[in-house]
Amino acid sequence: MNAPREPKQRIQRRPIHGVLLLDKPIGLSSNDALQKAKWLLRAEKAGHTGTLDPLATGLLPLCFGAATKFAQVSLDSDKRYTATLQLGQTTITGDAEGEVVETREVSVTPEQVLSACAAHSGPIEQLPPMHSALKHEGKALYEYARQGIEIERQPRAVTIHSITVLDWQGSLLVLDVHCSKGTYIRTLAEDIGRMLGCGAHLAALRRTASGPLSVEQAITLEQLTALTEPQREAQLQPPDRLLAEWPEVRLEADDAGRFLSGLRRRLKGAADTPNVRVYGPEARALLGSGSIRANELIPGRLLSPLEVASLLPAESAKESQRETV
Repeated sequence: MNAPREPKQRIQRRPIHGVLLLDKPIGLSSNDALQKAKWLLRAEKAGHTGTLDPLATGLLPLCFGAATKFAQVSLDSDKRYTATLQLGQTTITGDAEGEVVETREVSVTPEQVLSACAAHSGPIEQLPPMHSALKHEGKALYEYARQGIEIERQPRAVTIHSITVLDWQGSLLVLDVHCSKGTYIRTLAEDIGRMLGCGAHLAALRRTASGPLSVEQAITLEQLTALTEPQREAQLQPPDRLLAEWPEVRLEADDAGRFLSGLRRRLKGAADTPNVRVYGPEARALLGSGSIRANELIPGRLLSPLEVASLLPAESAKESQRETV
């Protein structure tokens, strides 16, 4: 007779608020990385700011609690990648995961490489690859591709702000790519290889920046696991790190309370601004986001009073809660 199994210990989730800059490892999906970090922090609510392919490494900002309200800001921001191109080989998927379908001799000059990079800079159009997570009738394109089905796709407008050659050893070309959201780096690799006449696929990819966030401040899952729980929580950046590039508006206590309730506030002499981050009178008292139009501050994504209080130093939080009561 088998011995009875001991019941699994239930994790006590808790409300925590902030942004974790994770350096995602290769081979792990963005959601798997998110769930691992959420478990380590015992967080109630969490989300990521856009997927990073399992074969890619690098910066994956993870949002917890109040920070999830601003995840779209990071999703819409420009990105920066270190992309390694394998010249002379094209694959069925456009990256190192797919079968090699053609091999050519690599005989290109530095001038040709620079010319190809320049030709693919600025506003361009890209055809989304079949081996991508883009949905068609509720199903990812890669699912159709695995069945040998080709789906008609429409080109997408993206912007490549810059492409810089970092290294070039034999048939491996390493590029720094600064681009808008929605850019397919493996499509860029294939297009550059096609222009060079030798073909290419994306051999490796590392995201180094997302908006104002950099992988240099990121932590790995291994490092996070080795920390104590208080040390893990100390790794969280405040939610307004996602809004760091937006202008700041600070309100006095009365106006702050009304703004938190969703009311517009008058701002004398304020220029129209599509996105602002809004604070109360206390240091670090983020209230939410908004916009300014015709001298009015219009609420956008707002924090709850409890979320505002949780982001303040202990004494300020107690005083804020008394005022709320």
